[in-house]
Amino acid sequence: MLGATSCETTQSPKSSKPTPAAKTDSKKFGKELSTLSFHLQVNLDGTDRNAPVSVFRENPIQINVERSSFLNEGNIVKAAVDEDPDGLISIRIQLDRPGTWLLENITSANSGKHIVLFSQFGEARFLAAPVINRRITDGVFTFTPDASRTEAERIVSGLNNVATKLKKNGLLK
Repeated sequence: MLGATSCETTQSPKSSKPTPAAKTDSKKFGKELSTLSFHLQVNLDGTDRNAPVSVFRENPIQINVERSSFLNEGNIVKAAVDEDPDGLISIRIQLDRPGTWLLENITSANSGKHIVLFSQFGEARFLAAPVINRRITDGVFTFTPDASRTEAERIVSGLNNVATKLKKNGLLK
């Protein structure tokens, strides 16, 4: 039942294209910054290392996650908003090499669990909880956010601004 959340950890479809707004989002959102943290679903163990979180606004579900993220905006090389032919938007994340390796390890070892995504983009909330259904080896993570198109564009713009700052400071290659 939880797998039917309309989020998936699959590669971006080859037919999807960045939205026109995503190309101009840096002008629209200036130098705003966004965060994105990846949290793994775990069993509740009574420690303060994990906690239940509520994901999705319209039909919320509770998922217990590690408080510490295993990936964050510092691992993101590039982000984009994609749209499928039916108008469904998704956010596509390209990770750096260490992030790619870590995502591959996490997705290899945790099939059937959720990766819960949290973002701060002027607002702070959990955006998605896709179920790990395969090993992801290419460092591309695509998910359908619980966000409007404008919010998705703001998130992506802020993530790309963070990546630009990290590259400029020599912290991301």
